[in-house]
Amino acid sequence: MSQGEVTSDVPGVVSSSDVKAGQAHVVPEDPDPLADWENLEVIHRNTLPPRAQFFLYDLERDARDRTVAASKSQLLSGDWLFNLSKAPAEGPIDFYERSFQDIVNDPDWTIVVVPGMWQLQGHGKGPQDDNECGRYLTEFQLDAHPDEQIRLRFEGVDAAFKVWVNDTEVGYSQGSRNPSEFDISQFVRHGDSNVLAVEVYQRCNGSYIEDQDQWWLSGIFRDVWLHVFPPTHFEDVHIQTILDDKYEDATLHVDLKLNSVANVKLKLWDINGKLMAEKTKAGEGWIGFDMPVDNPAKWTAEDPLLYQLVLSMPGCHLSERVGFRRVELLDGVFCVNGQPVKLRGVNRHEHHPDSGRAVPYEYMQQDLMLMKQHNINAIRTSHYMNEYRFYELADELGFWILDECDLECHGLFEVGGNGVDFTTNNPRWKQAYLDRARHMVMRDYNRPCIVLWSLGNESGFGSNFAAMYDYIKSVDKSRLIHYEGDYEAESADIESKMYHSVEDMERYAKERSWNKPVVLCEYIHAMGNGPGAIKEYIELFYRYPRLMGGFCLGVGKSCKSFGHISSNGLRTKTKDGREYMGYGGDFADDPNDGNFVLDGLCFSNHTATPGLTEYKKAIEPVQALSLEDGSSVRIINRYDFKTLNHLKCSWYILDGRSSPVASGDAHIRQNLKPHSEALMHSPALARTFEQGSYLNLRFELLQRTSWAQHGHVVATGQFLLDRPPSLQQLHDLNIRANPAPVTARLMKPTVLLVEAASGIKWEFDLSTGDISSFKRPDQPDTNILTQPLSFDIYRAQTDNDRGCDFGRNWDYRRLHQAKHHRETRVDWDEEENSVWVKVLGRIAPPVLNWWLHVLVMYTFAADHVRIKVVAQPKGQLLPRAWGRFGLVTAVAGCDRQFGRWDLSVDDLITDYEFPQENGNRTDVRFVEFKAKPSGEDENRPARRLLRAQFGDFEGASFSALPYSVKDLDKSKHPYELHERRRDDTAVHLDWYHHGLGTGSCGPETLPQYTLDAQRLFNVEIMLD
Repeated sequence: MSQGEVTSDVPGVVSSSDVKAGQAHVVPEDPDPLADWENLEVIHRNTLPPRAQFFLYDLERDARDRTVAASKSQLLSGDWLFNLSKAPAEGPIDFYERSFQDIVNDPDWTIVVVPGMWQLQGHGKGPQDDNECGRYLTEFQLDAHPDEQIRLRFEGVDAAFKVWVNDTEVGYSQGSRNPSEFDISQFVRHGDSNVLAVEVYQRCNGSYIEDQDQWWLSGIFRDVWLHVFPPTHFEDVHIQTILDDKYEDATLHVDLKLNSVANVKLKLWDINGKLMAEKTKAGEGWIGFDMPVDNPAKWTAEDPLLYQLVLSMPGCHLSERVGFRRVELLDGVFCVNGQPVKLRGVNRHEHHPDSGRAVPYEYMQQDLMLMKQHNINAIRTSHYMNEYRFYELADELGFWILDECDLECHGLFEVGGNGVDFTTNNPRWKQAYLDRARHMVMRDYNRPCIVLWSLGNESGFGSNFAAMYDYIKSVDKSRLIHYEGDYEAESADIESKMYHSVEDMERYAKERSWNKPVVLCEYIHAMGNGPGAIKEYIELFYRYPRLMGGFCLGVGKSCKSFGHISSNGLRTKTKDGREYMGYGGDFADDPNDGNFVLDGLCFSNHTATPGLTEYKKAIEPVQALSLEDGSSVRIINRYDFKTLNHLKCSWYILDGRSSPVASGDAHIRQNLKPHSEALMHSPALARTFEQGSYLNLRFELLQRTSWAQHGHVVATGQFLLDRPPSLQQLHDLNIRANPAPVTARLMKPTVLLVEAASGIKWEFDLSTGDISSFKRPDQPDTNILTQPLSFDIYRAQTDNDRGCDFGRNWDYRRLHQAKHHRETRVDWDEEENSVWVKVLGRIAPPVLNWWLHVLVMYTFAADHVRIKVVAQPKGQLLPRAWGRFGLVTAVAGCDRQFGRWDLSVDDLITDYEFPQENGNRTDVRFVEFKAKPSGEDENRPARRLLRAQFGDFEGASFSALPYSVKDLDKSKHPYELHERRRDDTAVHLDWYHHGLGTGSCGPETLPQYTLDAQRLFNVEIMLD
């Protein structure tokens, strides 16, 4: 059998002779014989062998242009007639025998869009007890000669389907994301209308191995095509680029399958469109070309340089793009073109918030452009073959692709018994597994972007995966094979891990004896507010040759539901019309997985989350490592193939008041090799700058690319030039600048009034030990604080908190109920130019016997108050960690936040699809809250309400939201949170904040980012 050829009598694939043309569709009266969709011995009936994805053209110039509209193909997608029944044995089972006009006039039939999912077009439910049956009908006119072969091709149908043309049964197929192609030449009518009838089954036996974490939706969800093949034509084509051991010269090897004797011409154009070679060969069946190419431009994800190949015979032309590259392991290290490569990747689901897995091309293109703009260089097609145009885009834009079989059955491990023995290690399922591998490799063989094949996901390991590995190696030795479920990599070329910790990965990297690299096929689970610990993984990848990198989860929301209408964060509405993204349980579906896994680096509408911005920073291809000698910045080129010649670097300096004081360009060393370091010199930096000044760097594209405009920021850097002043320095400076007297008196037995000659007034509640009022002289009757200034140690739980022990521990230890209480009487006194107030208190929950013993010293000066805090944990059953340690209050009238950034309060909100803690800004030196003037004064500058300064304290943070922590915790959808919106702004000023981690599905917060509840606090802040 020639390379890539598939026999017509593979076991489990019923051939054309096994069903008679025109045989009526008979519903069995008893369980035997089984229907195709429930018969494990039937995977396909009358389908053609899988082949490479290509279009045929009448003219060479059209083939070169690759304009599908000019090809010998006809797109049947569009409006189709549709009827849904609860089961295959119910409803209009003889629909394919009726006239098209009769069904058009039948009120039980409606219109749906193909491609599409029927649940998202108002029909049916997700898979519960029923196996719903969707019946489709369309009419087409044929543009072909009677002696041409007519192929009907379905790019994707979920989950199985049967086809009739003009009342005649054509065949059956399953494998939702695999294409299915039928020869319908004998069934069509030339010069007359043709009727295509399709019966789609919501489930089939193949559904057991299509248990991916996603919404379960049904229908014809990818395009439907008619392909016209002339009497003599190409049936298949396989392309390999074989680089020599110096990675310089290459041999272009092309295998062609012809249906009959033909004289074939091969032409190759270079990356500039210049014809560089041509060759002619005659033959039939499989024939091969070998064409030497001197030092071709190499394809990589960084420089996706593509040649064009056109294969021609009289009246038939085929075009393919060629990328010259070589994938291999060198001393156990993953390499392309002889160079080590690090995968800075993501897992991607096919998803659209309105149409589910029927993803418009423009939306898919937007996904890939967004990834390139965020420095992502690799994609795992989790966990199935993607639509074919995805790979064409990846070839053009440049991505390393791990192409994955449509195979996952981890649900079988949840129902008891040995899940592996159900399918993975069961010989009866061998052909079903092989079929998934065969379709993937045959269709996608020619795509240069694919460097790794993956056998599937989360299905255990057994003999059927070993058979898949052997099959793929028999037809393609040019790529490596991946499968995470094969823990010992018995039938895989690389070791794959999923959600292993930083510590685990370093242990693998340090093993003394190894011959296979390690990849994290899933890590840093991006669910809700997160992920955390990105930097630590990336640093490991760079440090150790064995580590290939990893694929973050991911881009494209994925939320599995076991019932009713469902999708990956689907756009829906409340009864009163408020729009939101629904997840498991929002559609009367029971059981369901709730908001797990409503995850991704993008929201359900595929716009970037803060997590994607964080990931971009962690994987940036240029890193500024250090500031040396005051005027030089050490950088490292993290590209695997490129120099930095395509970038420019600009710098600017902000002083301690966030004002720009200097800017310029820095010279990047030309031809800096990948993985190399260099110093960038800028004499303008060799001067003294004000305390708290920062140097900021921007690395930008010099020229426009296919994925970004000129000036797009690829990487950034920042260095502190001089340590900012301490709070003691700021306090002393303010008192010297404004030595106005400050007095104190009792307004009431429990209220101390502190007044400054400047007109500022504070009220201190002696019963609680908190500042309850702050009034400024420009609005003497307005208390800026709508909530007393007190302590907080809890944050609204994130998905990563709820998913691990920290969140549960906070609930058990009642962290959310802890409050600040005064323990003894409050002491206070007047001094020169200030009033001090000392409070001894505790932060404690109800019922339990733990607390934070807190000593607070307030020093009120003419224009500010300095707050010093010493806190020590006490008691029994302390929490594992605090959510935060800081102050909380609320401010009236605030609509702006100023500092180095100028944002409105609404701009500080991240409106997660499942509400949780958000908007926290870290590494804060100071933050200023202002109110915009209104009425006649609206053109005047914004008025300061409150400023908080942390001095030289490292790691402070703040948030300013129109919601309380309790509001965030109680709300399960954004619309519920919006109902709770406050008129004032809840402000948190935190010295410390617990890290995020990835505990929703992976390691919890790393120790260095855990806010350990055993620690002692000694901190301060200044408010004015």
